[in-house]
Amino acid sequence: MEVTVQGQMVHAATGGRAWNGDEPAVILVHGAGLDRTIWQLQTRNIAYMGRRAIAVDLPGHGRSGGALLATIEDIADWIPGFMDAAGIKTAKLIGHSMGALVTLEAAARHPSRVDKLCLMGVSEMMPVHPDLLDAAEKNQTLAPELIVYWGLGEKAKIGGHPHPGLWVHNASQTLLELSGEGVLFNDLSACNAYKGALEAAAKVKCETLFVLGKDDMMTPARKARSLADAIENSATILIERCGHMMMSERPNQVYDALKGFV
Repeated sequence: MEVTVQGQMVHAATGGRAWNGDEPAVILVHGAGLDRTIWQLQTRNIAYMGRRAIAVDLPGHGRSGGALLATIEDIADWIPGFMDAAGIKTAKLIGHSMGALVTLEAAARHPSRVDKLCLMGVSEMMPVHPDLLDAAEKNQTLAPELIVYWGLGEKAKIGGHPHPGLWVHNASQTLLELSGEGVLFNDLSACNAYKGALEAAAKVKCETLFVLGKDDMMTPARKARSLADAIENSATILIERCGHMMMSERPNQVYDALKGFV
């Protein structure tokens, strides 16, 4: 689907199923340097649960136009505008990594627009290693290589994926390499600068689910505990033998986690 937000075209995937009336909406927000395609398995699953599944390309990502938004707060404030353009009053928000910070901040700032919140691969602080920031700023292939190296759990690195033919390592690296010039650096800088996660979590009143990878080296599961403790109505699911790229690494376990939630 395509809608216009602030004069710019925004693209989103809907899972290949036409919406039926006022079905509940689920908006999925991708992480740094990625786009809607990271959610391709989940979008289709959610759509065929009888939900309006919308995996959005943030401005300047994927097939969406517009300038990149430089802060987590700016992206969070952009979400309600996208919802208005798509004709969505309220939605369940699912975010991964940078997208988790965005959806957390959006739920804190715009509580009337968020029914439920799911945060995946998130931690209270997301500092970015200087070498990774430097490589991203120079648009070097080292940046995607480092993210994939740190991001994938050991299971994903050695193969044996439940979906035949899917090479998680190369698919993840290629998707990051295909992001436009400056996109990855912009997003990593936004994550590095954001310090408001705990404050935002204290304002969240909706039901919240944390889905975390036990072997995640980029956002270790233990560093999400403070956020979960700050949200009164929250639950946590820990996926075994899983790193940061859980949607691709362990799609069946992610499906099980989301099925009851959405």
